Amino acid sequence: MNLRILIIDDDERLCGMLQQYLGNAGYQVACQHTAREGIFALKHSEYDSLVLDLMLPDGDGLDICREIRSFSQIPILMLTARGDTMDRILGLEMGADDYLPKPFEPRELLARLKAILRRGQNSNNDLLHFGRLEIDRDSRVVRVDGKACEMTSYQFDLLVSLAERPGRVMSREQLLDAVKGEALEAFDRSIDVHISRIRAAIEDDPKQPTRIVTLRGAGYVFARNQN
Repeated sequence: MNLRILIIDDDERLCGMLQQYLGNAGYQVACQHTAREGIFALKHSEYDSLVLDLMLPDGDGLDICREIRSFSQIPILMLTARGDTMDRILGLEMGADDYLPKPFEPRELLARLKAILRRGQNSNNDLLHFGRLEIDRDSRVVRVDGKACEMTSYQFDLLVSLAERPGRVMSREQLLDAVKGEALEAFDRSIDVHISRIRAAIEDDPKQPTRIVTLRGAGYVFARNQN
């Protein structure tokens, strides 16, 4: 079955080019040009990944990303014509899985889509239990006290990478290698943003984390003996 990609971007020429390029690569591609139409499509059809422009005529992509995260965990690749690092950080904080500034090569967008889709498909049929925390690698759901936690596909894989190695320090570079799957442009501080989102989901007090601990100058470690 061909994977289905939704593109929400008001640049109709760009959408047409991506529709043809991704279609030639074997994907089914649908395009919407406003936030309202895009959100409606997501709520009424099934898609495997979303390409979302940061600047839309009827809404800011960051707000739209946050709204989408309130009802869907679909992998999101965010696009923008602005190259500001702060925009990239904000996009990740709102729930995007990856970020690509315009202009870009279509083959890089395809590579990034493959990476976030692959992360969603690579799962094992077992559970990880750590006291009140449960990580289901089959259904890709994280629960605390039986309640599901909201996080992106990228954040889930970061958490699994740490939880599979409890007590072991992992640097940002090691975490990037563990979840990217291939060499793509990345900035290591994006890891910090994602870790903060994971902490917000699973820690009792994200400002004083006890499950995912920072070792200054070294990286992060997953504490095995927490409740």
